[in-house]
Amino acid sequence: MELRLEFPNSFLVKQIYQLTQNFPNDEKFGLVSQMRRAAVSIPSNIAEGQARRTTGDYVRFFSIAEGSLAELDTQLIVAIELSFCTRIQTKEIFPLMVEIRKMLNALRRSLMSKIN
Repeated sequence: MELRLEFPNSFLVKQIYQLTQNFPNDEKFGLVSQMRRAAVSIPSNIAEGQARRTTGDYVRFFSIAEGSLAELDTQLIVAIELSFCTRIQTKEIFPLMVEIRKMLNALRRSLMSKIN
């Protein structure tokens, strides 16, 4: 099964890296690092899931990617609340995350139906 989630995922990673460039220097190893790792983790887990031999493993890595997406969502809210960025600066990011979440949910459900 070939997935075409590369574009929204790579765009999300790029958006997060650009956004966090302007965060305070003392957050380099804190929130900046966490947000960047969570963003990169999403496409990485999708790719790792694709490389696995079983549908169950594939579904498990999709779930991990969804967890990273939820983590990033929370971190963005924290960054806004700490005034490291504004809602205006994240206006493209949140809808993109919703789109990725919908794609992951749909693909996971499709894979789960093959298991059952």
